[in-house]
Amino acid sequence: MELSCKNCSIKSRAAARLRDSEIEQLSFNCITASFNRGDSIIRQGVFSTNVAYLRSGLVKVHINGPHHDQIVRIVKAPGYLGLPTTFGDKINQYSVTAIERSEVCFIDMGTFKQLLKSNSDFAYEIMIELCRNELEVFYRCANRTQKQIRGKIADVLLEFSERIFNADSFSIPLTQEELGNLVDATRESVSRVLAEFENDGIIQLEGKKVQLKNKEILKEISSKG
Repeated sequence: MELSCKNCSIKSRAAARLRDSEIEQLSFNCITASFNRGDSIIRQGVFSTNVAYLRSGLVKVHINGPHHDQIVRIVKAPGYLGLPTTFGDKINQYSVTAIERSEVCFIDMGTFKQLLKSNSDFAYEIMIELCRNELEVFYRCANRTQKQIRGKIADVLLEFSERIFNADSFSIPLTQEELGNLVDATRESVSRVLAEFENDGIIQLEGKKVQLKNKEILKEISSKG
């Protein structure tokens, strides 16, 4: 599906810095595709000729480690997905899979690099996003290694509430096994902590639907780890 980048209402902050001629160039070298839950958007180890921009939806970024597949982060649209590959060896260093219906713009790598060279404002915004993503990964790494399971689950619930869904009531988009993968815990441990939170009146569960009843206690659990 082809869309006009000039009239796109959810273009990136970087694309908004492009001149009309550059936006036209971007449009000619970009294609949009739709993905259903479970569809692979980017595959680790595969040669890439595109930069991916998530227009809508929700995806998981995961890496195939020595023992199992590790979920690194959850990304909500809009945002870029393949920036590290742009400046690296053109081999995807991670996989991206849709966890709800998503739309992705695939931008020709050569065109993207040309815009980086010709427009300093565009390049600056891309650098800001790279730095923001790197800091987020560092923060998550510290939490994974230093927090207990209750603190990790509190973090995830608060992230879903405040960053992804902007609501205190939502459906968890991951299975309990995937949640465990995200926080380095077993599915049984995730289930136990969620049940404890519900028994303590912190959350209310109904299948995959969760309502945060006491966010202040969740934040306290998160801060204490």
